[in-house]
Amino acid sequence: MPKALILVIDDEDLMREYVQEALLRAGHEVKAAASGREGLDLLSSTAFDVVVTDLKMAPVDGLEVLRTVRAESPGTPCIIMTAYATVETAVTALREGAYDYIMKPFTPDELELAITRAVERERLAQENRYLRDELNQRYDFASMVGESAAMNEVYEQIKKVADSRATVLIRGESGTGKELVARAIHYSGNRRDRPFIKVNCAALSAGLLESELFGHEKGSFTGAHERKIGRFELADTGTLLLDEVSEISMSLQPKLLRALQEREFERVGGNRPIQVDTRIICTSNRNLEEAVEKGELREDLFFRLNVIPIALPPLRERKEDIPALMSYFLERFVRENGRNITGFGKEAQSLFMDYPWPGNVRELQNAVERAVVLSSDRVLEPRHFNLNHAVGIKSAAAGAGVRAGTTVAEMEKQLILQTLEHCKQNRTHAADMLGISVRTLRNKLKEYFG
Repeated sequence: MPKALILVIDDEDLMREYVQEALLRAGHEVKAAASGREGLDLLSSTAFDVVVTDLKMAPVDGLEVLRTVRAESPGTPCIIMTAYATVETAVTALREGAYDYIMKPFTPDELELAITRAVERERLAQENRYLRDELNQRYDFASMVGESAAMNEVYEQIKKVADSRATVLIRGESGTGKELVARAIHYSGNRRDRPFIKVNCAALSAGLLESELFGHEKGSFTGAHERKIGRFELADTGTLLLDEVSEISMSLQPKLLRALQEREFERVGGNRPIQVDTRIICTSNRNLEEAVEKGELREDLFFRLNVIPIALPPLRERKEDIPALMSYFLERFVRENGRNITGFGKEAQSLFMDYPWPGNVRELQNAVERAVVLSSDRVLEPRHFNLNHAVGIKSAAAGAGVRAGTTVAEMEKQLILQTLEHCKQNRTHAADMLGISVRTLRNKLKEYFG
């Protein structure tokens, strides 16, 4: 039974106290107002999960309260109480946007049923907004390509943890398919029909990330005009993917640790504990033990994240999967782009097998897609790819400063410069090629060039 913060508005003392007591007994948090005007004042300062208001009040009646709720907090369901339950009054209230109406006198059970339905409806509405985004991106084993021993081991691990509530930490270089594994875990398990929600921890500042993860209350900071439900709460009974979890700031790590340990947190600006049943999957392309040693990651948080580790091998260590990946992506992009390409020439196949793939599967995918889109030939040859040029740049960058006295920092600086030049200053692509996160690349640029 969902618990909620409820506003009760009724100018009849006995009825207001009756409703308030019934809801408190059911475990809800309740605030009460003795008039429509007092109710509007409370609505201006507090975000409620449900509003229950009498219809006949003066001078501010229930319909005016309803209109204010609809205008200022359209996601908050409003239930109308009325002793004048004619067809006309019910239709008017519903037409104005009321979730439901309840006729006086009513029992506590009837009231609680209406509240439960209203809370569930709003929660489902928010979940559905995320689920709609996921419908066309359902990932399971069918979308994972590779039959190498290393990948078969990964598949076995996915099967074992799919139904588990334990936290999973997926580690591997950029482009190895960490998010794909996370989705396979979710959609292969007993939470497959529940929300799968992702947060990129490296893309947001500490303040924004805290609000994204845990939500915030109305008025908790400048610009917080209404309550926001955080990703932890939206993923309740489902899965939350914390992508690049090692990039979370030290100031936010204690709150994340508590959420993982207790399955409980407060929204920013709130003081009401919220309990969730959210399964956590994390990904990282960093050496987390090294991050702990440097003081960038709390040791207790690392242990809490690393309950079930899954290591993804780089593509260069499972080259036997390259032919299958080539065929998979070729078929996919030919179909998506309506092209008439039949396959790869022998030299192109040899090129793919010899290339070290610093960007891993993502780089291979991008290479095939680019060739399919740009080629007018039926067979793809080495000239349709830019892999030799990329190898040359990395070799030149590595060799340009290899002489006695050259510092590692100077070599790294030159490698970054030349990779950015090759990627036409696209930092995301450059970070993938270098095997680091975009945030790490940004920090390196600031360190070396100010």
